[in-house]
Amino acid sequence: MSQLTDLDIAGARDALAKGECSSEELTSAYLEAIDAAKALNAFITVLPGKAVEMAKESDARRKAGEVGALEGVPLAIKDLFCTEGVLTTAASHILDGFTPPYESTVTANLWGQGAVLLGKTNLDEFAMGSSNETSYYGPVRNPWTLDGADAGLVPGGSSGGSAAAVAANLCAGATGTDTGGSIRQPAALTGTVGMKPTYGRCSRWGTIAFASSLDQAGPMTRTVRDAAIMLGAMAGHDPKDSTSIDTPVPDYEAALEGGVKGLTVGVPDEYRIDGMPKEIEDLWQQGIEWLKAQGAEVKTVSLKRTKYALPTYYIVAPAEASSNLARYDGVRYGLRVPGDDITGMYENTRAEGFGAEVKRRILIGTYVLSAGYYDAYYLQAQKVRTLIAQDFAEAFSDVDLILTPTAPEPAFGIGTKTDDPLSMYLNDVFTVPASLAGLPGISVPSGMSASGLPLGLQLIGKAFDEETVLRGGYALEQAAGFTGKPSPWWRS
Repeated sequence: MSQLTDLDIAGARDALAKGECSSEELTSAYLEAIDAAKALNAFITVLPGKAVEMAKESDARRKAGEVGALEGVPLAIKDLFCTEGVLTTAASHILDGFTPPYESTVTANLWGQGAVLLGKTNLDEFAMGSSNETSYYGPVRNPWTLDGADAGLVPGGSSGGSAAAVAANLCAGATGTDTGGSIRQPAALTGTVGMKPTYGRCSRWGTIAFASSLDQAGPMTRTVRDAAIMLGAMAGHDPKDSTSIDTPVPDYEAALEGGVKGLTVGVPDEYRIDGMPKEIEDLWQQGIEWLKAQGAEVKTVSLKRTKYALPTYYIVAPAEASSNLARYDGVRYGLRVPGDDITGMYENTRAEGFGAEVKRRILIGTYVLSAGYYDAYYLQAQKVRTLIAQDFAEAFSDVDLILTPTAPEPAFGIGTKTDDPLSMYLNDVFTVPASLAGLPGISVPSGMSASGLPLGLQLIGKAFDEETVLRGGYALEQAAGFTGKPSPWWRS
């Protein structure tokens, strides 16, 4: 057997089942890999003691014949999920020392299927960012590098720590959250698979809120099969979340072999934005040819309000963020900075506790919700959001899937866009529309840029039709044959 950390989720599951390794051995191998990868800054908290303890418990369950879908498989968890008794930060100074007395439903589901917690991964502060540079704990570095260049690249955001950990084989899989593309965009920039399920498929209970009508948990993995396995363990109805849908969770892994023969795939002209690099356009065309070759019919569809998606998102999401983050005032959670009176304490705590990007979005959100502007901005944005969802509904009356690029460019240099937030926001231009419509989407690594960096293609599906999305993703993966891995410079 090659190194234990080379095993993906399906490989680890099979090796554990055959007795080729124990969960404790597998977990220890990953902990050693994490310890040797500090240069990536992918983790905020590593839990060697807890991980080994959970692995031993898993090995004991296996001996007793109790085997869950992820029994003994070591995972990393984005530090936006509350984990009982474990520091949970959302990558923010304002949550200093916050240790939840409860477990998020998604992570509880994973532990219920036998998974092992390695640690909590870095992210953009409160999941606000497209590069993982807004974290109070410092930026995550993409395992991929430009040949001959020392400058670090971003892994995308906000689930950049999870994406980097998966790409560098620091875990078998990881959780992410996707509000406007925060699973799919970092997956594309790191050569990994990232899936955003339908809004309501995975419970949001115990996940620190950014924009409640958009936030959705999903898996970040090395393969589409792993995404299917992990999503099956994460998903399910949760009565503690009023937006959780009470509908059966299919066997996603069984759906993979269905192929795309007989499916109709839509290609939206409106996603051909001005200035899109030719290599992105070429990859998109290649994806079309791959799906055609496997028996899919491809036709052009119109998503005519696409150009309004990004401005709509940057009204709706900051508005909800400004409301959600009002709870961090120095009284209930984490950081407290004294003031002359209680108002001074609020002001000092929030001024010191939040980073610049979070403050920017709180200010935008408070403005668009304020008296006199609510109708002009927030209410109008909600109407446009409905029209964007209608565009998708009309398109899906003719097609089963929609194929687009995931991101408009490969990974870019750390610090190159931090002074230009509008340029940064454009990185989510292909992922935001599906988020506004609450639809499932997956990013699959499908090619390399001329500079030697991974590129991804995105498939979007109908609500609660993750099976077809995964079928299409698996077909793309088989055709692309992407096997690239970053050179492990961080071990040197």
